Amino acid sequence: MSTETPAEPRTETVAAPPQHAAPAPSRSPAPPAPAPASSGPWVVSLIVLVVGMFMSVLDVSIVNVAIPAMQKDFGATTEDIQWVATSYSLALGVIVPASAWLGEKIGLNRAYILSLVGFAAGSALCGLAWDLNSMIAFRILQAIPGGVIPVVALSMVYRIVPRERIGAAMGMYGLGIIVAPAVGPTLGGYLVEYVDWRLIFFINVPIGVVGAIAAVVLLPGFKGGVAKRFDLPGFLAIAAGLFSLLLALSEGESWGWTSYPVLILLTFGTLCLALFVVIELEVDHPLLDVRVFRFWPFTNSLLLIAIISIGLFGVLFYIPVYLQQFQGMGAFDSGILLLPQAAVMAVMMPLAGRIYDKFGARWPAVIGLSVMAIGTWMLRDVSIETPHTHLQWILAFRAGGIGLAMMPIMTNGLSAVPPANTSGASAFNNLVQRTSSAMGLAAMTALMTGQQAQGMSDMGALMGAQPTPTTAGGSTTTSPLLQEYMLDQAATGQVFTTAFDNLMLITAGLSAVAVVLALMLGKKKPAGTGEKVVVEA
Repeated sequence: MSTETPAEPRTETVAAPPQHAAPAPSRSPAPPAPAPASSGPWVVSLIVLVVGMFMSVLDVSIVNVAIPAMQKDFGATTEDIQWVATSYSLALGVIVPASAWLGEKIGLNRAYILSLVGFAAGSALCGLAWDLNSMIAFRILQAIPGGVIPVVALSMVYRIVPRERIGAAMGMYGLGIIVAPAVGPTLGGYLVEYVDWRLIFFINVPIGVVGAIAAVVLLPGFKGGVAKRFDLPGFLAIAAGLFSLLLALSEGESWGWTSYPVLILLTFGTLCLALFVVIELEVDHPLLDVRVFRFWPFTNSLLLIAIISIGLFGVLFYIPVYLQQFQGMGAFDSGILLLPQAAVMAVMMPLAGRIYDKFGARWPAVIGLSVMAIGTWMLRDVSIETPHTHLQWILAFRAGGIGLAMMPIMTNGLSAVPPANTSGASAFNNLVQRTSSAMGLAAMTALMTGQQAQGMSDMGALMGAQPTPTTAGGSTTTSPLLQEYMLDQAATGQVFTTAFDNLMLITAGLSAVAVVLALMLGKKKPAGTGEKVVVEA
């Protein structure tokens, strides 16, 4: 049966008001998802998938903590060492679109197992890197299986979990998506400060091997060989587009946002993505079916996920910078300060899944995003003197909102897509998570840099007009060199916190927009009969 057969009646159901939500007599049932070759307790299978997902996502935030140590060991410049993170993001942007096709071609469980082994091997190579060039090359190799793991894992979740329990399942699955980035700074800080930065890569090897063995034994089998012909033109178009945009946003600060290379990359990337849409609408076997965007709950969920990802990763990046550079904390101590928010999210994610199963996505999303907006707004008054306990409380409060909102939003969106298109939808979902966090962080960095440059210029002019402090006898209270250093440190800290406060106001406003979008989610969870979300007027 063609996957387009149920699309039209499904579109009518999504758009209908409540009084027309019941299916028409002539309505054909949605095509069932491919059944696994063997059955077993879905909770056990889900735990296996969470382990792989946790490992792949954890690697993104844990590596950021080790960047300064790598720079020292490799003798690299600040600009060059950033390619350790940039190369990984670029490779992810290229491989994720092809992950759904790969899972269908060789089988989801086989793709997952091979990806775990490949990720462990790539991590081992990163730990053995002898210079910056080898590290960058190995990070690219690591990113290829790292981009496949989340897509095939999410596709399997929707095929092994009963529809009526999908909310609880996604709450558990979300531990890898949300909690792993929050735990990364703590674990990475400890390993870098007290052991060796190379261990942040080697630690993936036993986890990947054990996870692969558990997957072989515990995961149900999914038949492969059903993928249609590979859409090479579509793959080249989206890979070139995402690569160009990510590269431009990653290097815009150092190259100059108005420089020709950045403008050319932005223009070329946008044109390539537009070409990708045209290709996918015309070819018989698209790489990713862009027609899934006809389902507003799915499209809306991607917008909301992008906003949450930007807010989450932006704060996770800048708070450790603030703590280490301006409050004198070590990498591990700053990670410990962030640990309560990870604990709150770890508790909220499973609860949010159960709430979704009972009440649907709208109110958990609205309440959670409102808490996130309020918590972000409370970060607007961070200063050099802000007590650590106060900062911990705000971050934990904000994390509770993120944990409550994230998985109901994602589950509601994926549940609105026909089962036959789940793999493509999960690829889009992971693509948005990864690219939005990278692009959002790049945009935040551009805003921070611009505001800091202007702030330092204004502060320098103001300080130049001030008289040198003296004692009653007319001599200076401190040496001129020490005094200049102290004033510079104070000015730098003041400028950073002012720029950060302004950034949090913008992020809080973006979160408030997300609350409005969340109000458009369906009031009720779809029934466990294969029916999809009905958006109520």
